[in-house]
Amino acid sequence: MSSFQEYFHTDWAQLTLHDWIGLIMTVAIFFLMIGAYVFVFHPKNKERLEAQRHIPFDDDRLNTEDKK
Repeated sequence: MSSFQEYFHTDWAQLTLHDWIGLIMTVAIFFLMIGAYVFVFHPKNKERLEAQRHIPFDDDRLNTEDKK
């Protein structure tokens, strides 16, 4: 067990500003991704998300041919 604890030991006093920024951003993005997954896979949001499933294929919305 000692080698296991040594392997995962972190010297928090030696972390630089960039290390802290990276750690905070990683943890924040992790929780934001969990929130996004909960939102997307929650059954009550299914109708709202299914109504928008064809937006990437909707060419009439952009009218790119008229702008040329």
